[in-house]
Amino acid sequence: MADDHRLLIVEDEPKIARLMADYLQADGFTTQALENGNDVLPWLANNAPALVLLDLMLPGKDGLTLCREIRQHHPGVAIIMVTARVEEVDRLLGLELGADDYICKPFSPREVVARVKAVLRRGLASEAGVSSDAALLTLNEDGWQAFAAGEDLSLTAVEFQLLRVMMDAPGRIFTREQLMDHMYRDNRIVSERTVDSHIKKLRRKIADTLPDKEIIRSVYGVGYKYQPLG
Repeated sequence: MADDHRLLIVEDEPKIARLMADYLQADGFTTQALENGNDVLPWLANNAPALVLLDLMLPGKDGLTLCREIRQHHPGVAIIMVTARVEEVDRLLGLELGADDYICKPFSPREVVARVKAVLRRGLASEAGVSSDAALLTLNEDGWQAFAAGEDLSLTAVEFQLLRVMMDAPGRIFTREQLMDHMYRDNRIVSERTVDSHIKKLRRKIADTLPDKEIIRSVYGVGYKYQPLG
């Protein structure tokens, strides 16, 4: 049986592996790190982590091969691919491989923690068969789509980014400046009113399908947060 707090980090750059491990351990996870792809399946044969953070480029077996083999032999283990090769993203999340999510280098360690929590949260809700946000509001991250009650919300790229960031950290209050950092990775200068405008449009699109659900909430004088349904 998988340990919900145990993670395997497969990364051949020790500094990156150590950085991820430090942040994940600080959040209550137990981590094990491997550097060579050939060591992964033998380790999994004797251990049951909840999730594997799997680098794409590895000595020994590469990440794509390992993703296929983990899916075949350990279907209950979640997989987040880590890659610097953006052109591989479509393959990483395709049915052919079945990765649950991906992270592109360079990344923020806090983003890694948030992505791990989001993937594990989705898995727990699925196993329990409970009614949750997933039944009403879902994200298709490879297609940059959001669905409310099964209906495509037709979000812009910026709106999708805003929703994904907040959904990955339920209850966390984001300042407008923090949201701007996620909206515009090129460090362009935009006003806080721009954030408010995008949030207003996002709320309206959600409300058109879920009129009785307040999902994106304002926190006076601070910013916004995603409030889980329930």
